[in-house]
Amino acid sequence: MIVGGKDVGDRPLILAPMEEVTNPPFRKFCKRYGADWLYSEFVSADALVRSINKTVKKLTIEENERPVTIQIYGRFIDSMVEAAKIVEEVQPDFIDINFGCPVKRVAAKGAGAGMLRDVPLMVEMAKQIVQAVNIPVTAKTRLGWDCEHIIIDDVAERLQDVGISALAIHGRTRSQMYKGEADWGPIARVKQNPRIKIPIIGNGDIDSPQKVKEAFERYGVDGVMIGRATIGKPWIFEQIKHYLATGEILPELSVAAQVEIIKEQILLSMEWLDEVRGLFHMRRHMACMFKGLPHFRDLRIQMLQAPTIEELWGVFDQIVERYGSMDPNDRVDE
Repeated sequence: MIVGGKDVGDRPLILAPMEEVTNPPFRKFCKRYGADWLYSEFVSADALVRSINKTVKKLTIEENERPVTIQIYGRFIDSMVEAAKIVEEVQPDFIDINFGCPVKRVAAKGAGAGMLRDVPLMVEMAKQIVQAVNIPVTAKTRLGWDCEHIIIDDVAERLQDVGISALAIHGRTRSQMYKGEADWGPIARVKQNPRIKIPIIGNGDIDSPQKVKEAFERYGVDGVMIGRATIGKPWIFEQIKHYLATGEILPELSVAAQVEIIKEQILLSMEWLDEVRGLFHMRRHMACMFKGLPHFRDLRIQMLQAPTIEELWGVFDQIVERYGSMDPNDRVDE
């Protein structure tokens, strides 16, 4: 798959941009387990232009992360263009424009998926950003604002025409948020459009190797972007790649192995932020781990409420003691 002249691999598995999730420590683990292409957290153009420290820190990338994308969002063309120029200075492989974030604080102000209500502005913004920088510019969006306005076919053509190098499409409208099932039919339709020459990346509800195979074989996308299913399970990339190569499903990691992974993530998170914020930040990841363990509620509560790393490590010891000898295949569906 070639994006703006850069080879990102055949049928790449891509880590989706997620606010408060896809920071450098988490990206490190996703890369370790096979992610082919990494995205940053959302970067506010306005905050970046104002040099807000927390936002500027999001531009941190390491050489071993490549290919890596920094994604920006904003409402105004001038600030988005200026932000793109700032991002270019740290030399990511790509700059991505967020035309898909559905959360109210972003979309209601006209940014993110809010751009789907003003396609001419979206297209003009993309055009000016492409012209302002010397690295490939991609975009991520949704099917439309609501189910009465599925406009992705027109949007895809117009973004391509102004120089967007690849387009990631989430198979929901903004109004759907993350409810219901993602509709991959329109994504396939865009990919099959003879006018579309740029790579099309599919996104939405990818949480298993089987769904990735379907995305490639049934819907014909060039790449698959995985978001929420990676939280608490960065090794999902390894499982997917093994299945695509062999047709076999890898067994789930043992509880002891998961504990060692989450411990390392926590330590890196604390190093990236600080002890208090780093520990708090990891609660979302911990909440998604150890799924299917029977009678786990008491330890889950202790784990998520542990105020210090010493207490948390003690909870992990209890988890390993209780479930360490359990066959991973004996877990129950939640």
